[in-house]
Amino acid sequence: MARISTVSLKEKKQKQEKITMLTSYDCFTAAMVDEAGIDMILVGDSLGMVVLGYENTLAVTMNDMIHHTRAVAGATSHAMVVGDMPFLSYHVSFKEAVRNAGRFLQEAGAQAVKLEGGTERIDTIKAILDAQIPVMGHIGLTPQSVNQLGGFRVQGKDFETASKLIEDAKALDEAGVFAITLECVPTGLARKITEEVSVPTIGIGAGHYCDGQVLVINDVLGMFKGHTPKFVKQYANLQPVIMEAIKSYKKEVEEGTFPGKEHGFSINEEVLEKLY
Repeated sequence: MARISTVSLKEKKQKQEKITMLTSYDCFTAAMVDEAGIDMILVGDSLGMVVLGYENTLAVTMNDMIHHTRAVAGATSHAMVVGDMPFLSYHVSFKEAVRNAGRFLQEAGAQAVKLEGGTERIDTIKAILDAQIPVMGHIGLTPQSVNQLGGFRVQGKDFETASKLIEDAKALDEAGVFAITLECVPTGLARKITEEVSVPTIGIGAGHYCDGQVLVINDVLGMFKGHTPKFVKQYANLQPVIMEAIKSYKKEVEEGTFPGKEHGFSINEEVLEKLY
C-alpha cells in the first residue's frame, strides 16, 4: 500500500471521503496506527505533556521532536508522517524556520510539517514551501499561544474572532498549505471554513463537518486517569487494565511466584556441579 500523499488527501476532500489522523510519539503505537490504515500520523508537540511530563508545549525542543518523529517514521510505511514544529522553531527568522522544517524531513523521515498561526505566519509558510517542504496549517486554539489566548478556550465564538479565523484559513489555503488543523472551533464556523477552502480541514474539537479528524492516541486508548476533554471519545479504557497488570506483577514477585520454572533457562548439571 502506497504512502498517503498531499495529492491523495486533496482527492479525498474532492470525493468527500473522510480523512483519519492520530498522534503518535513512538514506534510501538505508530506501527499499530499505520497497520490500521490511518491516513496521517501527527507527531505532536503535545508529547511535552503526554510523554515528557512538561506543563505545556512551550518547553518542547526541536531535538525532542526530531527524536520522536524519527521513531514514528521508522515504524510506518502507509501513513503520512507530519512533524509538529515546536515553539520558537519558526518564529525567529525565515532561514531558521526553513532549516528546522528541513530537519523533520532530512533527519527524522517525516513527509511534512505543521505549524501554528494564520495571516501572521504566511511569509514563514511560503519560505518553507519554497524549500519544497509540505506544510499543514493550524488555527483556532493554538497551544503555543496559550498564554496570549488566556488559556485553553474555544476560539471564534464572536463575529470578530470568527471572521479572523475565516481570513486566516483562506490565507493559508492561498499560501499553499496542503491541509489545515482546526482546533476547538465551533461546529458551524468549522463548517463555513471547510466550505471556503480548497484543502482538507482536520478537526480536533471542531465538529463533524471537517474533512477529517485528529485525536491524541493516548486519549483514544484511555491511557490517562482524570479529566478528558469534551471533544475526545475514548475507544478503550486501558489505564485500569495496565494498572491491574502492574499490580499483579508486583504481587507475584513479592510472593515469589514469578518467575516460575517455565520462565528460566537450564544448565547442564555436570557444569553446575563443577561451579560449586
